[in-house]
Amino acid sequence: MDNSDENSVQFHGDEEIIEVIDLNETEQNPDDLADEFEDVDVGETEDRDNEQEDWDTDDEMEQEKEQDDSELTFSKHTGSVFCVSLDPATNSLAVTGGEDDKAYVWRVSDGEVLFECTGHKDSVTSVLFSHDSSLVATGDMSGLIKVWKVETKQEVWSFEVGDLEWMEWHPCAPVLLAGMADGNVWMWKIPGGDCKTLQGPGCQSTSGKVLPDGKRAVVGYEDGNVRLWDLKQGNATHVIKGHDGHQGALTCLACNKDGSLVLTGSVDGRAKLINTATGKVLGVFSVDEGKAKASQEDAEETNSVESVGFCNVLPLIAVAYLHGTLAIYDLSSQVLRHKCQHQAGIVKLQWEESSSVVSTCSLDGAVRLWDARSGTMVSEYRGHQILTFSIREASMAVTASGDHQAKVFCLQRPDR
Repeated sequence: MDNSDENSVQFHGDEEIIEVIDLNETEQNPDDLADEFEDVDVGETEDRDNEQEDWDTDDEMEQEKEQDDSELTFSKHTGSVFCVSLDPATNSLAVTGGEDDKAYVWRVSDGEVLFECTGHKDSVTSVLFSHDSSLVATGDMSGLIKVWKVETKQEVWSFEVGDLEWMEWHPCAPVLLAGMADGNVWMWKIPGGDCKTLQGPGCQSTSGKVLPDGKRAVVGYEDGNVRLWDLKQGNATHVIKGHDGHQGALTCLACNKDGSLVLTGSVDGRAKLINTATGKVLGVFSVDEGKAKASQEDAEETNSVESVGFCNVLPLIAVAYLHGTLAIYDLSSQVLRHKCQHQAGIVKLQWEESSSVVSTCSLDGAVRLWDARSGTMVSEYRGHQILTFSIREASMAVTASGDHQAKVFCLQRPDR
């Protein structure tokens, strides 16, 4: 590619220039969407009957408790499984990381381990396949990050930083980003190791994502601020703070398909819609405005936003709350369309790529599929106490749990 191309991103190492390829630009104009928007003794016989009924009830409860709708259980970990990622190229491989300081790359069809990611010093809390599934990154709580080449099953790069908060691959190049507890975001070209640092504000970087154009990233921080970064220049183009920012730490963020809009979530109980071109806040969403305005000392009672996402086929967004509410909002009017209640807090949500179905996993141990048009639940899958999940191709989910296991679920719907 010609270095003069305005759509390329260049990372400068000590002696070489790194070029990050832009995504295709066939998406809609960013401005289009941004502008819219007892005790009675009745005899021995009856006592025996009642006793039998009690046993029957206990048996039924135990049977319900042990319900397992999964197709396969992966049991190589010897501690809680904290993270999981499915490979985007073939959807045939999963990588899981856990409390046992290990990560495994394995086949979802039969659970066979392709290779073990060894050498970590602490719990592996972040695992990710690259955009083309050729590389997998694993990171632990001590700040040790390793990258492995899937084809050769070999470690090709490693680096030790401070306390690791999150990792994110570039959407179309072998470039890895990682957010730290000190607020800095590191960016490396893999496997060469040329790096750049996006200087933070001195507080924890809690979440981050590279936008689809490959030239910008959005990063959320513990102080409630959001920064939009120019990856080529290494400077923040917009800082959303103060009244426009959140009143608590960022917990999650997502962008729409063309990167014109970003949705952020926070412990303050609110989600905010931001125009990435202008840095302007276009909307604020909360299902519990009273608690969203809670004082600082009551912050722990706030209905924290745990996960957010955009629908790709309809102008809808989804916001998942700690208290178990999945809220579906109309993006144009910003009106609440549906509240889908869960029995426990929602850990993560994920929209299907090409439909109006959004999936959730919650602390009550279930993966649920919801039709966002009607707000009704399409299907439910149980197997264990889920900590997080990954879904691909609208047909499979892999979950991670504190029971030392990962499970593969086949997602079936009547319309498929």
